[in-house]
Amino acid sequence: MPALHIKNTEEFKKEILEHKWIALVDFRAEWCGPCRMLGPIIEQLADKNPNVKVAKVNVDENQQLAGTFQVSSIPVVFVIKNGQVVDKIVGANPPTVYQEKITEHSK
Repeated sequence: MPALHIKNTEEFKKEILEHKWIALVDFRAEWCGPCRMLGPIIEQLADKNPNVKVAKVNVDENQQLAGTFQVSSIPVVFVIKNGQVVDKIVGANPPTVYQEKITEHSK
């Protein structure tokens, strides 16, 4: 299943915060080189983890949401479990880093 592209705060609330398990949310921007490098990794994680809701949020289009999560550098990926942030990963990292966080918080 491909990653969701969250377009606004209401969609974020419905798809991510009300989700009753783990969500992985990539805050990014189109002009950001590391964000573009991370994009395919996020898509792979979405395919590999069908029980995890994986989403992307464009900070330029969703400044209010980025402010709510105090996003000060991108890319930044939040691990959200049952509507609560349980982890944050800053920068573009290898796929194993994100997979380990998914596994860790799935327990």
